[in-house]
Amino acid sequence: MSESKQNNFLNITAAIFLTGFSFFVLKELQSILIPLFIAIIISFVFLPMYTFLVNKKIPAGVAVAIVILSIFFISNIAILFIVKSVGAFSEQFPVYEKKFLMIYESIISRLNLSEIEAAGLTKSLDLRTLLMEGKFTSAITGLFSGITALLGNYILIIFYVIFLLSESKSIQQRILVAFPGKNEESMRKTFSDIFGGVRNYISGKTLLSFLQAVLIGTILWICGVEFFFIWAFMFFLSDFIPNIGSLIVSVLIGIFMMLQFESIIGPAVILAVLILIQNLKGNILEPKIFGSRLDLSPLLLLLSLIFWGYIWGLTGMILSVPIMSMIKIILMNFPATKPIAILMSYNINTINKL
Repeated sequence: MSESKQNNFLNITAAIFLTGFSFFVLKELQSILIPLFIAIIISFVFLPMYTFLVNKKIPAGVAVAIVILSIFFISNIAILFIVKSVGAFSEQFPVYEKKFLMIYESIISRLNLSEIEAAGLTKSLDLRTLLMEGKFTSAITGLFSGITALLGNYILIIFYVIFLLSESKSIQQRILVAFPGKNEESMRKTFSDIFGGVRNYISGKTLLSFLQAVLIGTILWICGVEFFFIWAFMFFLSDFIPNIGSLIVSVLIGIFMMLQFESIIGPAVILAVLILIQNLKGNILEPKIFGSRLDLSPLLLLLSLIFWGYIWGLTGMILSVPIMSMIKIILMNFPATKPIAILMSYNINTINKL
């Protein structure tokens, strides 16, 4: 075997081993890594606040304490509302199950279809069985229990945030020491662009998603929709799962509104308004604010959604787009990896701007 072929074989073997090892680490250390990634996102969200306080000559330790107290205040209020809402939701959900089952059987009787015929045409017999056994209730309550359990780990997340914010000020100095001489200026600019790009994307994306959730929650509250806080919270989380997340939540809330109001027209109008809000934000506001940073290939988004969902479950699906966006921002700032960032993009116009 020639030396070049041997080197290629070793490189391929090393790449396969490294990929497998990375997969193993991500899977086995998820209890540590998931809070860490959430803490990174939270740190970027509150970094402008921390920077503002430090620039006002407030000591770094005091600034961190103010930020942490703010996070505690916001998270405790959110958890309180979530726990109360989930409790009420769990109590009321069997009522919605019965309504849904009644509508289902009414449709079957009007169509003069037997259960076997209905199962053969629409597979709705499985849905009926699912509802009668209460599995759908368990799935919904299990989803919220998972979210509540995740929020229950916020003490570990808070510790991560403390150290991340404390270290943010010294990163630039360490970069200058690590890359002295002629590389100093170029590396400082590169890391400054990466840091600024990730910070602007994470904080901006989170703020827009939060404002959208507040607007949607307000509309649902005005319209008298039950559990409006839960729906607003689900819209906030699902906004990080492109297309699929918002679609699933929209379908769910549409079904529940029809069951609540026992009508189609009112829920259809409300749902149309919610879809309009999401489209305005997703197709107009976000491209104007974030530009090429949000331009990711739909196929890549789907694959990353599957990958991170398999690795970290629902949390991984929510984190998949922020993680891929951060990776793209990093790759964009190095000439050797810029072609990969281009391959990750979808829109030709944004590719030309990279």
